Amino acid sequence: MSLADTITTARTRLGDARRNFRCCDTDFAVRTTGYRADVAADRARGTALSLEAELDAFDSESAVARLNRTGRVENEHVARLVRRGLEYVERTHGVFDVRHGAVEHDLKAYLRGDRETLSTTFDTGSVRVDGDRVVTETKLDLNGLAKGYIVDRAAAAAAGPGRSGFVSGGGDVSPPTGPIAVESPYGDARPLKVLETDWSVATSGGYRRRRDGVDHVYDPTTNRVGSRHETVTVVANRDCMEADAIATTLAAMSLSDALELAEGWPDLEAFVVHRGVFRTTEGFDDHVV
Repeated sequence: MSLADTITTARTRLGDARRNFRCCDTDFAVRTTGYRADVAADRARGTALSLEAELDAFDSESAVARLNRTGRVENEHVARLVRRGLEYVERTHGVFDVRHGAVEHDLKAYLRGDRETLSTTFDTGSVRVDGDRVVTETKLDLNGLAKGYIVDRAAAAAAGPGRSGFVSGGGDVSPPTGPIAVESPYGDARPLKVLETDWSVATSGGYRRRRDGVDHVYDPTTNRVGSRHETVTVVANRDCMEADAIATTLAAMSLSDALELAEGWPDLEAFVVHRGVFRTTEGFDDHVV
């Protein structure tokens, strides 16, 4: 092959790729730039959809549905989520608790219009993880982790030498490659903040899906259903799964407790909008343009 042919081939393998699709009942986007961008974007999309099929509790064939139906499953992804979830039970003093799958299922069915009444009974049981095997005496709610985990895994699938990009899914974003906006919960076109960060980002807020004042957030320590704030945005250095989980946690807590938890959490900053007032942790503005 001549030098000119080599240069032409290299150029055809460089470029920008975008993939937009539905996953986890929300809009996902993949952006890749550089070497074999198209292949990387397709790989990220395939990873996200494959994981959704395993982790969607409302899909009777998924690993999570089998776990909640039979009390046991052997699956590496489910085991990772459960292990992380049990970590957060301890670190959030039970506000984030994956052992409430029955509540989560009834709540989501109500929000989707599949049931007319909302019945929430906050009962728990034991959960054990041994390698890739999970055994539980109670239905599990892994939704507060799954979307962030899928974003993380899809971003990893797209990564490679000579390539950059990110994955976004319903407010959860792997470390972005440029500025990103924090959407207003009030329907304004102007964003609340514009972030420029190399940490993962997640936003939680009841304004996106609500029915009769009820949204997807709940606090099992108080048996309370519904977000306490208009919106919560978290940036986390660990991964998007952590940002996702802690944004959900803070949304369920009182303002003072939410800010206290976020201030004490290593490598994490938070932005809370409460009754129209903006509150941030001390280091959040370091991630703002």
